Amino acid sequence: MSKALAVIGGGNMAKAILDGAARAGVLPEHVIVADPSAERRALFARSVERASQAIIQLSAVEEIPGSGQVLLAVKPQMLPEVARDVRAAMDGGAWGGRRVVISILAGATAARVREAFAGRASVVRVMPNTPALVGRGMSALCLGDGAGPHEADLARTLFKAVGKVIEVAESQMDAFTAVGGSGPAYVFRLAEAMVAGAIESGLDPRDALLAVRETIAGAGLLLGDSPESPGELRARVTSRGGTTAAALEVLERGEFEAMVVRAIVAARDRGAELSRMAGG
Repeated sequence: MSKALAVIGGGNMAKAILDGAARAGVLPEHVIVADPSAERRALFARSVERASQAIIQLSAVEEIPGSGQVLLAVKPQMLPEVARDVRAAMDGGAWGGRRVVISILAGATAARVREAFAGRASVVRVMPNTPALVGRGMSALCLGDGAGPHEADLARTLFKAVGKVIEVAESQMDAFTAVGGSGPAYVFRLAEAMVAGAIESGLDPRDALLAVRETIAGAGLLLGDSPESPGELRARVTSRGGTTAAALEVLERGEFEAMVVRAIVAARDRGAELSRMAGG
């Protein structure tokens, strides 16, 4: 596994990944972060302003030329700018013949990332979600063309440090994004509705918010740690003719499950569309 890592982009997700890896004791020996913001750079032990500077420093500490990996953690629209900057390091020989690039760019296919780096990248594509910020992330990982299983060892290690990881085909990444990537927003929207219902039922707004926060957080932990299926857990809470059954009956009349399925499919389709618009 690589002992050197350049992180391009010092946003919240990059910080969460590095902090999680440090807590788990799996952070590479040499880590350099590139970000144009002085405020963000101040959050990291070693940081530079430009991506090309990070690659040059990476090449100076790696044991084998080209063995250091790159974690690409910028906004997708910044990929062309980052690639142009990295070309300076490529032209100077710091890139080597080929490097592993771990990309968390939403909607950017492995082929698109590889092309941005002049075909001199083996791309491991990862889609994490925001609960990684609290160590409960869910990430999907796929190998781009030319990337071998062992080249993903560092990516697996980093993202397992902040949650769970599944490996999928790239053709399934939009489907995962619709569930894992966008899924926290569905839960937050449910929480908003539950707060409104609690207030309508007579709770003080502050108490309603606390009750909903803790109920959803606790239910999520129970779901994550229990061997039982969601349906089995739901059945355990639901007594025939009871309060939970009355609430669930309203949801079923509103075709709750069908609506959620349609929402996830819509998110998947939009993700595929955005990828095509961005040039895949």
